Amino acid sequence: MNLAIKSIQTATLMMLLSYATATQVVAVAQKLNRPVTVTQTVQLKDTLVIPGERVGLVTRKTTKANLVKLFGQSRLKDETISGAEGIGKFPVTRVNLGSQRSFTVVWNDNTRTKAASVIDFGSAWKTPEGIGVRTTFDELRQKLGEFKLYGLGWDYSGTVLLETTKLAKYKGKLGLQVDAARNASQRFPKQYQAVLGDATFSSANPNWKPLGMRLVQMNVSL
Repeated sequence: MNLAIKSIQTATLMMLLSYATATQVVAVAQKLNRPVTVTQTVQLKDTLVIPGERVGLVTRKTTKANLVKLFGQSRLKDETISGAEGIGKFPVTRVNLGSQRSFTVVWNDNTRTKAASVIDFGSAWKTPEGIGVRTTFDELRQKLGEFKLYGLGWDYSGTVLLETTKLAKYKGKLGLQVDAARNASQRFPKQYQAVLGDATFSSANPNWKPLGMRLVQMNVSL
């Protein structure tokens, strides 16, 4: 499976989970051929993510036409992707701004006139608390306090549950998914196996420590 599509499916799971129940929250580069204008450069500096409100200049009122005006047609790529487990079809637009600033808009419908959420963030995008892709597990514990998360290796792998944390206000607005370092299962098989599967674990569980856990996916509802 194409990795970009897989990541969108995972983020879709996270978005659906964020609305499911009080205990279930959270579980898509094109060459840049057009030169960046001065106006665009200023706009691209805004990489603030405010869950439930905006991602930089993107809000729930943003349309595909707005994205063309903001970033240029050459930086945009439309897709229609399948949701998790092949359920549903979702129109999306990838905004290609380089590895650190790119993101993907998920639309409410095929008219692409109302944004529903944003996924697949580059590492420059951060919440006011400094949370973004590549945030370490220890940093998350500092910002959230101790939290619960789902085990690894399944559809909702590494999904963080926000409701009992310092950022409970983001429940239903912000989805966070963490994962282990690429070779963690080979280097630390015992610890890795201990946090696998359809169960919730505390962030204080010592088996997380050697696995190199980081935030790998963020889903922001608008």
